[in-house]
Amino acid sequence: MKKIAVITSGGDAPGMNAAVRAVVRAAIARGVDCYGFHHGYRGIIAEEIVLLESKDVSGIISQGGTILRTARSDEFRSPAGRQQAIEILRENEIEGLVVIGGDGSLTGARRLYEEFGFPVMGVPGSIDNDIAGTDFSIGFDTAVNTALEAIDKVRDTAYSHERVFVIEVMGRANGFIAVEVALSGGAEAVLVPEVPFSLQEICDNLRKSRAKGKRSSILVVAEGAARASDIKQFIHKNTGFEARYLVLGHMQRGGSPTSFDRVLALRLGSFAANRLISGYSGEMVGLEGGKLVSHPLSYVLGTTRTIDPEKLFLVEVLAK
Repeated sequence: MKKIAVITSGGDAPGMNAAVRAVVRAAIARGVDCYGFHHGYRGIIAEEIVLLESKDVSGIISQGGTILRTARSDEFRSPAGRQQAIEILRENEIEGLVVIGGDGSLTGARRLYEEFGFPVMGVPGSIDNDIAGTDFSIGFDTAVNTALEAIDKVRDTAYSHERVFVIEVMGRANGFIAVEVALSGGAEAVLVPEVPFSLQEICDNLRKSRAKGKRSSILVVAEGAARASDIKQFIHKNTGFEARYLVLGHMQRGGSPTSFDRVLALRLGSFAANRLISGYSGEMVGLEGGKLVSHPLSYVLGTTRTIDPEKLFLVEVLAK
């Protein structure tokens, strides 16, 4: 290969810039030119292409977001849009594409590979950590630490005012962030969409805790499980306890990536570029048991990643 390209697509995640940096410099080390398309698949269709040299990715390792910007593309979801994208790639003599993003972005990569035989390599970049084939996706650790910092501060207020606080974290239809934050933040309960829960039972437990002398509590809820505002109202109505809620929202997507996310992104980005240049395709790179691995995109996108039940059990045990 003489020319490859890289895009960041879908929701942004801290560490994406570090991954871009690794892709570019790994390619240059192999004597391959690396180009970037701004705004993901939408940018490919619009031909928003730029040559990325070593200096262009200097100093970005600590930056949140993505210097390539990101966007979602309804046009790319259509066969005509994908045909246009592949024509742009070929016209610019791009021989392979590294896609950094979540399941939607990886689905786009898979379609380029399966419909046109175009060489692609995926890199998992998502704060949700719901991508199969890797223990961690880029951005998850930073999002957890951002949420944890907020919860630690809220706990001080909850204790001072003897309140129940319901904290809503991101995660779409899964509870990976919620469980990790609940466990590390010492929450009294965690609500996730994967596991049925009873708000009445939670209220009963809060009353039991109050009877034992515990005057404040933190509940963590994943956005896909329920609305924090609704839970707050239910708790107040059924216990009479003073309750507040906080939705952390998109602040979890931003900020400088943690050391873990930076190293993860650098390892995955470099590995992806080298595998692509070496002739591998239709894969996503990942980290399993501390080792770099790669899996076919068909496996990654056809497998559901599940929450560790031991962690859920541990939250419950340690809350008593």
